[in-house]
Amino acid sequence: MPSPYRALFAAPGSKAFSAAGFLGRMPLSMMGVGVVTMVSQVTGRYGLAGALSATLALSAAAIGPRVSRLVDRHGQRRVLRPATLIALTAAAGLLLAIRFRWPDWVLFVCAAGTGSVPSLGAMVRARWAALYRGTPQLHTAYSFESVVDEVCFIFGPIVSIGLSTAWFPEAGPLLAACFLAAGVFWLTAQRATEPVPHPDERQGGGSALRSVGLRVLVATFVATGSIFGAVDVVTVAFADERGHKGAASLVLALYAAGSCVAAVVFGLLRFGGAPERRWLLGVAAMAVSMIPLLLVGNLPLLAVALFVAGLSIAPTMITTMSLIEEHVPRARLTEGMTWVSTGLAVGVALGSSAAGWAIDAAGARAGYGVPAVSGAVAVVVGFLGYRRLRRPAAGRGGTVEQHSERDVRNLA
Repeated sequence: MPSPYRALFAAPGSKAFSAAGFLGRMPLSMMGVGVVTMVSQVTGRYGLAGALSATLALSAAAIGPRVSRLVDRHGQRRVLRPATLIALTAAAGLLLAIRFRWPDWVLFVCAAGTGSVPSLGAMVRARWAALYRGTPQLHTAYSFESVVDEVCFIFGPIVSIGLSTAWFPEAGPLLAACFLAAGVFWLTAQRATEPVPHPDERQGGGSALRSVGLRVLVATFVATGSIFGAVDVVTVAFADERGHKGAASLVLALYAAGSCVAAVVFGLLRFGGAPERRWLLGVAAMAVSMIPLLLVGNLPLLAVALFVAGLSIAPTMITTMSLIEEHVPRARLTEGMTWVSTGLAVGVALGSSAAGWAIDAAGARAGYGVPAVSGAVAVVVGFLGYRRLRRPAAGRGGTVEQHSERDVRNLA
């Protein structure tokens, strides 16, 4: 591991909370696809499987920011453990309902309850921010966490689908629930690195969404999430049309691998200037990278195109975290990070639905028009909100890069 990444873990407790966050984040990529695999195997009803997966995603999008707001006010340990117990109970109910063929409404209630799962990525990033706020190391830490995200998305679906198909249908979601329990309880046992809570609601000025800059980021990432959701669905259909449906997981793994490589390299670089410019450039690059997908005619070319497209994801997400630091009050940092994840989740649900409709109407290749249009919408929203991103909230400390520049000037 390059030295800037090794230096991150010189802080006491950083290795432990990072490992716990990785373990607890695996369900993010395992649960949705695991539910689809489980339900389709047991019932043969793909429509029901997709609806349950969408219910889980939308429930997490609705509940997640509220859980994170409570975390900001009362601390990670006091909030994450009860929220996780609710999610685990609902997940257990879902597995039992599938096993014993209970009514469909029970499945939807349990799927909605499973949405109370906390955003472990936001919790870990908040710990890094508490350790390295105002230093260049925070940029490296956010880059490292993007690598962890992509590793989860590369291996999580493969493990979940493989277990559910090779062992028993409930195996994938069951392992995801075990990862969640282990990760959350291990993370919350580490009190020394837990960010200080802000119990006074007025300190944070209410919801993090009161920040205009955060609203711009969330709106843009709804469109960006549509790219991700559509690419997943259309790629599976594209591979299926060519008689190699099983290869879809490998092709999508290359999409995540491209982002992973970019995250590693991006974390080694140091940038000057305004982060909102890099953010807008990243959004535009993600949009442009969707155009070649409309032109590919076979799986090898698609794999190359998706790997290249993945190179713009992690740098954009890393810069987004810096912008959240700039625009969201410190007492609402965890909530602010979770709102961006919420925007992505809503976008994934919208993109998946739109892509399915496009595939049914015109075929898989035409379905890549959905992520292309979504990318264009993201660019438009980003351009319209760009001026808002140039006006940080009063009282904010500035981004990592701005701190670094100010420190250099002071030393001079």
